[in-house]
Amino acid sequence: MEFRNLKKQYEVYKREIDAAVGKVLQDANFISGSQVSELEAELAEYAGVKHCITCANGTDALQLALMAWEIGPGDAVFVPDFTFFSSGEVVPAVGAVPVFVDVEKDTYNIDPLKLEEAIRKVLEEGKWTPKVIVAVDLFGQPADYPAIREIADRYQLFILEDAAQGFGGRIGNKRACSFGDIATTSFFPAKPLGCYGDGGAVFTDDDQWAELLRSYRIHGKGRDKYDNVRIGMNSRLDTLQAAILQVKLKHFEDEIGAANQVAAYYQKALAEAEQIEVPVVKEGYTSSWAQYTIKLPAQKRDMICSLLKEKGIPAMIYYLKPMHCQKAFGDMERLALDYSVTDDICNRVLSLPMGPFGMEDAKQTAGILADICNC
Repeated sequence: MEFRNLKKQYEVYKREIDAAVGKVLQDANFISGSQVSELEAELAEYAGVKHCITCANGTDALQLALMAWEIGPGDAVFVPDFTFFSSGEVVPAVGAVPVFVDVEKDTYNIDPLKLEEAIRKVLEEGKWTPKVIVAVDLFGQPADYPAIREIADRYQLFILEDAAQGFGGRIGNKRACSFGDIATTSFFPAKPLGCYGDGGAVFTDDDQWAELLRSYRIHGKGRDKYDNVRIGMNSRLDTLQAAILQVKLKHFEDEIGAANQVAAYYQKALAEAEQIEVPVVKEGYTSSWAQYTIKLPAQKRDMICSLLKEKGIPAMIYYLKPMHCQKAFGDMERLALDYSVTDDICNRVLSLPMGPFGMEDAKQTAGILADICNC
C-alpha cells in the first residue's frame, strides 16, 4: 500500500502522459517551452484569477510573493503555528519577522480570533509593522477567508494564500488560489495536483504584481533575460513538468470528486470508532484532501501508528513539531502567545493513506484502524 497511490495514477494516464513527455523530448524544448505558458493560462482559468506565474517549487512561490510586496526588515508576517516549515521559512529569508498564530482544533487552519489577538499585540509592542497574513489551506481545506479578509481589511494587511495542499479546494463555488491578494501552490508529486518533480505557481489579479513576479522568477529580468533590472532568483517550471501537469489538470476535477468519496468513506467508517476524532470540513467548504488527518489520544498515537505500519499501512505524522518550537526560529525575537491547540494536536495527529485512487486502501486502513482502537 502507498500513502498516495501515484503509481496507479500514472497507470491510468500513462498513454496521455507519455505522449506529452515525448512531445517535449522530440522538440527538445526543455526550458520555457510553449507548454509552460499554456499551463499558466489553464491554471489561471481554473482558479478564476487573471494571472498565473509558474515557478520551480512552492517555497519559491511564497518567497516571490513577499518579494513582490517588498516585505523586509521590520515587517511582521503572521503564519499558522501548525504547518509545513516553508510557510514560515520564507519570512526570515526576506528579512522579515514571522509571528506564529495558533490554529483551529477541528480544521487545523489558522484561528481568526487568535490572529487578531496577535496583530493587536504586535501593534501594542510597536517593534514591527504588521504587513502580511499567510493563510495556509492545510490538508486541502481552505482557511476561513471571510473572517481573515475582514481582519486583513481592518488592519490593512496583505493576504498570502498558501494553497500548497489546498489546490482544488473551494468555498462555495470559489476555488483555492483566488482568496488571497496573492496565492501560491505547489506541484510536489504528493500534492492534489502534482508533477513528477518540483514545481509551483503564483496567482494574482494584480497586473503590476504579476509583472514583478515574472521578473523576479528569472533573475530580475527586464525586456529580456539579459536585461536585469532587479535582483531576482532562478525559479522556472520545466517544460516537462508543465506537460505532465497539463494532462493531470484535465482529470483534476474528477480526482477531487473521487478523493471526497474516499474521505466520506473514512468519515463513516471511523465515526463510531473509539478514541478517533475525524477531520471536520466546514459547511459550504470543499476539501481537495491532500491529507486525511485524524486525532488520537496522545499517549496511544505512536503505538497505533506502529501497529498500522506492521500491517502494511503507511500512516504518517504531519506535523510532529509546532513552528514556534523549530530550532531554526530559536534565535528570533518573538511574542508570548498562546499555542495550546497546536501543542496538543502535534501530539495527536495521524495522517492515513489518501487520494483519488485510494478507496480500496481506505477500506483496508479503516477496518484495521477501527479494530486496533476498539480493542
